[in-house]
Amino acid sequence: MLDSRTPTWSHKTRMTVVTRFAPSPTGYLHIGGARTALFNWLFTKHSGGRFHLRIEDTDRARSTEATVEAIYDGLRWLGLDWDGAPVSQFQRAPRHAEIARALLASGKAYHCYCTPAELEEMRKRAMAEGKPSRYDGRWRDRDPAEAPADIKPTIRLKAPRQGETVIRDRVQGEIVVQNAHLDDMVLLRGDGTPVYMLAVVVDDHDMQITHVIRGVDHLTNTARQLQIYHALDWPVPEFAHIPLIYGPDGAKLSKRHGALSVLDYRELGYLPAAMRNYLLRLGWSHGDDEIIATEQAIAWFALDAVGQSPARFDLAKLDSVNAHYLRHTADAELVGLVLPRLAKRLGGEPDAVAQARLLAAMPGLKERARTLVDLADSAWFCVAGRPIAVEPAAAALLQGDAPGLLAGLAEALAAEPDWREARLEAATKAFVDGKGVKLGKVAQPLRVALTGRTVSPGIYQVMAALGREETLARLADATAVAPLTAAG
Repeated sequence: MLDSRTPTWSHKTRMTVVTRFAPSPTGYLHIGGARTALFNWLFTKHSGGRFHLRIEDTDRARSTEATVEAIYDGLRWLGLDWDGAPVSQFQRAPRHAEIARALLASGKAYHCYCTPAELEEMRKRAMAEGKPSRYDGRWRDRDPAEAPADIKPTIRLKAPRQGETVIRDRVQGEIVVQNAHLDDMVLLRGDGTPVYMLAVVVDDHDMQITHVIRGVDHLTNTARQLQIYHALDWPVPEFAHIPLIYGPDGAKLSKRHGALSVLDYRELGYLPAAMRNYLLRLGWSHGDDEIIATEQAIAWFALDAVGQSPARFDLAKLDSVNAHYLRHTADAELVGLVLPRLAKRLGGEPDAVAQARLLAAMPGLKERARTLVDLADSAWFCVAGRPIAVEPAAAALLQGDAPGLLAGLAEALAAEPDWREARLEAATKAFVDGKGVKLGKVAQPLRVALTGRTVSPGIYQVMAALGREETLARLADATAVAPLTAAG
């Protein structure tokens, strides 16, 4: 019986945990990959070990430098640092080939001279018989002297045919695979290039990986990789295959469920701390805790708390978590995060006065926002030039008797010596009482005059943030001319 725990990493002293995240640069870093990287990173930080990054770039036709850089960028944005320089699997191909030839020399692998036509015939026969497509082992014990001269042979593993291979997984439990169901896999192609299965095993061994934490979709590979470990008599790492992430409809997460790239979520205005918190809760739990700071996650993280069932990606839940982190982020930090978005819309960086308004308004702005996109949109009034554009739906509020009321309010406010929220509120209410109208009759046109829209932070917060001069100037604009309407 081949067992995922024999032989294993064992030392007289405490084992140093070494993990790796090994994405393929054939696409950008998606949510599932980011969650895998996070679990590896947290497990390593919790254990005081080392976390490595390996780029599995053997598919040269689809691997690009742009996607490699995007993977780096995505991990850095998430705050997941790695130890040492990233490893390129492609550059290690000579080492992989060396191991395949060593297995050949030891009699644990053999040359296979099957032609493509023979392999296709095996596949068709298996399909006709309703069986899985497997190599029939015809060159396993055949005399190489019979080999055709025009075929470049592959190297295949001489896998055990009897017994079973047992995976004792830290998340999925014990999985038993009958060896009769596994064929003699190719290790080295006829052109001398190694296959993925061999490359992963050799790289994990050479990098001294002690724990392989990856998606459950890799579980079918593990039995085959165990056979390579045992053929080489190498220590076997511990395995933990974490559940997949499904969409809200219960189907495997795909493009139709929304953005998949981690960098897409950055552009959509999510905070890295919120993404870490949200991804942590996709398949891992600690009681009923929902908001878990990264430092606490490191202290708590354990593989036995990872569930077996697929996790469900819920954008509304992510919005809720992100809104929490926005509310608890320092105002000055949020200003720095929204300024590039505002500058892009403005066509240049807001001046120091506008930035001061933005900082003053931030306590009220961040209470309502779910993302940085929301925050930048609601903060636009702080940096917009005069006369401020008014949303079409809000323009009607500046008609009728609104200009007269706003002109009177402006006169009352101009006489107010203390430009703080409490005094601005008192002055506004005194004006309203004096006019004998309801507060909303004045407050709503006031909001539109100052922000261009019907929704904003508290109107007294808005006035305090804009300051005396800007507030009175915007009121003058609203009462002097018909409002300039715009979509936003």
